[in-house]
Amino acid sequence: MTDQKTNIKPVSFKEALSERYLSYALSTIMSRSLPDVRDGLKPVHRRILFAMRQLKLDSKGSPKKSARIIGDVIGKFHPHGELAVYNTLVRLAQDFTIRYPLILGQGNFGNIDGDNAAAMRYTEAKLTAVAEAMMIGLEEESVPMKSTYDGEFQEPIVMPSAFPNLLANGSEGIAVGMATSIPPHNADELCEALLQIIRKPSSTIEELVEHVQGPDFPTGGIMVEEPASILQSYKTGRGSFRIRAKYEVEEVKGGQYQIIITEIPYQVPKSRLVERLADLVLSKKLPILADIQDESTEDVRIVLIPKSRNVKPEVLMQALFKQTDLETRTSLNMNVVDGHNVPRVLNLKEVLQAFLDHRLVVLKNRSIHRLDKINHRLQILEGYLIAYLNLDEVIRIIREEDDAKQIMMAKWHLTEIQADAILNMRLRSLRKLEEIEIKQEHSALSAEKSELEGLLKDEKLCWQKIKGEIKQIQKIFGKSTQIGARRTQFETANEVEDMPLEAMIDKEPITIILSEKGWIRAVKGHQDDHDFKFKEGDKVFQIIKAETTDQILFFVDNGRFYTIIGDKIPRGRGFGEPLRLLIDLENDSNILTVLTAKGDSQRQLLVAADDGRGFMVNEKDVFAQTKNGKQILNVKAPAKAQVVVPADGDYVAMIGENRRLLVVPISEIPLMTRGRGVILQKYRGGGLSDLKVFTLQEGLSWQNGKKQYTLENVQEWVGKRASTGRFAPPGFPRSNRFS
Repeated sequence: MTDQKTNIKPVSFKEALSERYLSYALSTIMSRSLPDVRDGLKPVHRRILFAMRQLKLDSKGSPKKSARIIGDVIGKFHPHGELAVYNTLVRLAQDFTIRYPLILGQGNFGNIDGDNAAAMRYTEAKLTAVAEAMMIGLEEESVPMKSTYDGEFQEPIVMPSAFPNLLANGSEGIAVGMATSIPPHNADELCEALLQIIRKPSSTIEELVEHVQGPDFPTGGIMVEEPASILQSYKTGRGSFRIRAKYEVEEVKGGQYQIIITEIPYQVPKSRLVERLADLVLSKKLPILADIQDESTEDVRIVLIPKSRNVKPEVLMQALFKQTDLETRTSLNMNVVDGHNVPRVLNLKEVLQAFLDHRLVVLKNRSIHRLDKINHRLQILEGYLIAYLNLDEVIRIIREEDDAKQIMMAKWHLTEIQADAILNMRLRSLRKLEEIEIKQEHSALSAEKSELEGLLKDEKLCWQKIKGEIKQIQKIFGKSTQIGARRTQFETANEVEDMPLEAMIDKEPITIILSEKGWIRAVKGHQDDHDFKFKEGDKVFQIIKAETTDQILFFVDNGRFYTIIGDKIPRGRGFGEPLRLLIDLENDSNILTVLTAKGDSQRQLLVAADDGRGFMVNEKDVFAQTKNGKQILNVKAPAKAQVVVPADGDYVAMIGENRRLLVVPISEIPLMTRGRGVILQKYRGGGLSDLKVFTLQEGLSWQNGKKQYTLENVQEWVGKRASTGRFAPPGFPRSNRFS
């Protein structure tokens, strides 16, 4: 037994991983996720259509079981999971998903509620006229072919695509490091834009957008995107479009009305939308909405019943647009594989031009193929004519000579093709009538040959031909047809004034309890009893009386403010929830204090750090819109934020850790939106301990144990901002706190 020698080369793990991941990434980009700009198809879509064409499932024929189609697709062309391929087939047949369906399905192919299609053994499918237009000329060598994965069959690299499928039906996909998102458009408008480029190749995107107004979704809806934004999206190939549901107001008895939703935004499952609307009603998060009813059949009909006829429909819809998927944004990212197999983002004109360039190549390839067929046929017809002119001699040679083929070729200078054609003629073809028909066919083919040769030599004639093909597509799928009529309409977004928070939430008193370990909860009513239960080792940190409509402000020692609406504080008799689940609080940060504020607050706050710096800020400027909070007071380590108090008064009293008290007019402290602020008080040792805003006329008060002190004359401690102050008066707490 001989030793087997193996050639093992040492390769670094990093290089090996990089090489293999790059191969995987390229495979994902080119073979799965990004569509081809020429036909707008990914390989799986192309293979499904090609397999159905081979099964002769044309639009006028009978459908076949989807399982049969999927079997052919994965067996011959696409060796992947049958469920993934079937889901792709289903999507191509859903008229609420794809603007111009490529497959006509019979059976349960899912619905707009988000329900799945039936199993492939129950459904049937065939091609639509759109899919057939995508494959016109496929048998005429119009596009290059390649071997399938096992080398047994051939499949097209790209479809001839007489239909502008990429923009008409759109595409979505996520690859490695890149993605594509192209919404569907109206085919009639795309054809107009294509004709515009043929008429004027230097057309600008502004001129093209006069024809391609914006996406046209299969589910309709109302586009409220600004024209300037639409133009910019098409110029760059990236952007987004704002889509709203279409609704109408219906009068009912008693002067009441109800709102009927008739069209919903693209790719929003109706059942999920209805659930969200119902949740708003049940949780009373939108009190002006009394009830919702889903009366949809084949058409969408969602009935919204307002709580009062005094609520304007526009106000109710505005609230719903903000809180539900009745308004969505559809992204545009025209990242495609171009004609040179390079993935890149194209603008509107580049996509349309790529389609036209592809149509020119297809036209020339088809013309060359047809020309070859004509030349072959003319050669045979010329052989037939020679045979008719020498019919008796041909018959004699065939009857008497052993090698009739070679003798005829030598005698009349025939080609091998012509000789074979003569020898294969049927006896009944030797009639005089056949000779006349051959001459007529020869004449017609010669004229067609001359026309094709002229077409191939003159590119202007080619563009005229393509122009006619586009007009034919426009005639079949134009706006005058049922499938081609624009579904998504355009309107200006008439924004109404923001609805007061009180109208959105049931206003009721609550008591908010925050523990030292950061657990928060709310109980109904304003409770003075502080006998609340906490987890073992935990105790109360702060109790706040508020309303469900209040903005609850949390000030943290890193200088950030966090905002939670009172209604969002978890309710119940338990220990509540960790505050960190409601806001993104950093691990090393601690809550300093909790304040309540109204949404329309005009109050000012005084914020300060322990290094003695601070400033005034409008309360409405500290409201945070996200869980990340809002940085207001910038602190430089090792300093930390120390205190925030409402600026309800005309003077500020500051006490340092060195027990120095300073009183200054509040007018000396600037109003800012964010920053480190100014020096409020200087210290020889330690830093700021506490401060209080008070009214000079009422005097400065503080709590020491159970005893309340009031210093009516504070002139001894009044000084300039940024001075050190004087020792605190007798009776001031050793904690250096006003309360």
